[in-house]
Amino acid sequence: MRQNPNPNRREFLHSCLASAVIAGGTHPLAPFFSPKEKSKVVIARDQLLRGAGSNPESDRLVKMLDRSMQALYAADTPLDAWKRVVRPGEVIGLKVNTLAGRGISTSVLLVEAICERLREAGIQEKDIVVWDRLNTDLESAGFRPTSRQGRIRYFGNDTLGYEDDLSIYGSVGSRLSKTLTQACDAVINLPALKDHSIAGVTIALKNLFGAIHNPNKYHLSVGDPYVADVHMLPPIRQKLRLHICDALTAQYEGGPSFMPQWTWPFNGLMVSLDPVAMDYVGWQIIEQKRTEKGMKSLQALGRVPNYISTAADVQHQLGTNDPRHIQQVEV
Repeated sequence: MRQNPNPNRREFLHSCLASAVIAGGTHPLAPFFSPKEKSKVVIARDQLLRGAGSNPESDRLVKMLDRSMQALYAADTPLDAWKRVVRPGEVIGLKVNTLAGRGISTSVLLVEAICERLREAGIQEKDIVVWDRLNTDLESAGFRPTSRQGRIRYFGNDTLGYEDDLSIYGSVGSRLSKTLTQACDAVINLPALKDHSIAGVTIALKNLFGAIHNPNKYHLSVGDPYVADVHMLPPIRQKLRLHICDALTAQYEGGPSFMPQWTWPFNGLMVSLDPVAMDYVGWQIIEQKRTEKGMKSLQALGRVPNYISTAADVQHQLGTNDPRHIQQVEV
């Protein structure tokens, strides 16, 4: 897939509107934000998740994932829910967050649980790709980069590289990862719940900085409007299908690097079709923990993640940050 390096605004908006019609009408799998409906953010928690040890128990994690998916889709079984996310024959990319290593990255156990449910929904192992920016990041988080034929593939963008042409919207001009544009038909976004010392928080929206070649350019002004504009690039907006936030361990200060003194065992998952609503809810969770710890708010520190409201505005319409339009469900 090659992106037009110089699309005009009318052509771009026409493309986005066409995609929205598809997502909202004939394509049963693609999520689409509708201001007429509340965006559901499901939070599943299990205070016994870690048992007597420090590591999550796999069986409890799977049950938590199943509860959250059933609640999100109001499905009778977890399999019914997953069949509304994917179709056999599609290549499904799992966009993990591994920058901070094992301490505060997407859990290997969570990825394994999702892969098992994808297989049950009819996705073959060869059609699952677990990816992030760098192979070294994947390794540091406990994943083993591999492209073995017929098996689940794990690799960074440095394996396939980036498109030659820029994709442009608003304030951003970036070369997109070929993992996103060429290797995956659909993407499930798997961020972590954590503070970001420049961008305020890094949850669902900012995790897609891992799909572009130049995220270092887009941290000015607390990431606003860059984070929202990156999500307007057509392959990102069209291929993102579901957001599952790893909140097993969360971090309220010092991110995106792992700072254990500022982490806590949230013992949960957040699941949504709306990345903006997820980011808003996650931001409030982090702010609440900061208050509990006697720390200043992100507002007081000058790093409110205003890109969340930008992502919800009339130009972007990526979701909602209005709590009146967010249905928060705890299971």
